Amino acid sequence: MGTIDHPIHREPFDDGHVALAPSAPPLARKGRGAVSNLQGRYEVNDRERFDDGWAIDDDAGPAAFKTVVTDEIAKSILSRNTSPDIPFSVSLNPYRGCEHGCIYCFARPTHSYLGLSPGLDFESRLFAKVNAPELLRCELAKPGYVPEHIAIGVNTDAYQPCERERKLTRSVLEVLAECRHPAGLITKSSLIERDIDILAPMAQKGMACAAITLTTLDAGISRTLEPRAAAPMRRLRTIRTLTEAGIPVSVSVAPIIPFVTEPEIERILEAARDAGAVGAHYTVLRLPHEVNPLFQEWLQAHFPDRAQRVMNRIREMRGGKDYDSDFATRMKGEGVWADLIRQRFEKASERLGFADLRGRFGRLDGSQFRRPLVVPQMQKRDTKGAGQLDLF
Repeated sequence: MGTIDHPIHREPFDDGHVALAPSAPPLARKGRGAVSNLQGRYEVNDRERFDDGWAIDDDAGPAAFKTVVTDEIAKSILSRNTSPDIPFSVSLNPYRGCEHGCIYCFARPTHSYLGLSPGLDFESRLFAKVNAPELLRCELAKPGYVPEHIAIGVNTDAYQPCERERKLTRSVLEVLAECRHPAGLITKSSLIERDIDILAPMAQKGMACAAITLTTLDAGISRTLEPRAAAPMRRLRTIRTLTEAGIPVSVSVAPIIPFVTEPEIERILEAARDAGAVGAHYTVLRLPHEVNPLFQEWLQAHFPDRAQRVMNRIREMRGGKDYDSDFATRMKGEGVWADLIRQRFEKASERLGFADLRGRFGRLDGSQFRRPLVVPQMQKRDTKGAGQLDLF
């Protein structure tokens, strides 16, 4: 006996706000970003925890969530977008879900498509696209394929912990290197250093660059904000290591969270410059769909003293709402506070000699591309463009 899950029905809010008023501060789990396993927006029934007074081992804290990685046979591997505020149109993600557990991750709501929670499920129930290298070969072998730089690890980190054993990202890079295809990577992990032997020769030919996300320099904040990602100082060392190997590295200061990471903007940029970064970019916090209540739970658990203040400032930058998905403002916000952040970032970047991260993707060289010599037999028919399959 203990806490009971009761299915309930809630009327949707129509004012753009999600109001959280827990009877007691939510309990954080060590090594996890999300506080709860909030149900996805496509579920018919919602569930709410209720304490019936029979809870056992209350002092033990919340139960741990074990990470489970499931093999997935993907149908396609390249994602394309036409968003005007994104500096690339093609991306590749070897994994669904991300064990780094960043509470602010905009990809969390995608777990709802799988019937799973964007909360703890997103960071503990992962899916590895085991046929990613083969699918990439087939894509590159198509007669009509035109090379564009591929951004790797956009939705979920391509170098999250399970990559150490799975090595899907490395296999993908091997295909791209063989085909002389341009690629850019963005990560919070020092595991990218493992693949310097592939990335450095590509970078020498103008076909590879990397971006390291550095949200905060405060290790204490980082442990709760992005619990299983590399520590801030380790990421700075990764920037230095990649730079010394001849790989152009930019720093992504993302997301900027008012009163949490926002005071560090200038110090983060200076530390990244000193480590060898040559470009910089930022976004302000985005709270689409289930990220909103999950982030507010995190605030109540870790920063209850300033939770309301943080949300008030976020709403000020979103036209009074918790989030606005308009392409013109979703990455940088609007209003006085958003303009102040922009000015601080731009002035610091100019003083430090940074270029814009977005421009680096456009400078990758796709003219050296050559189609793969070996294509998986089971997919070879797709590359011929034939309308009819062979009988024998």
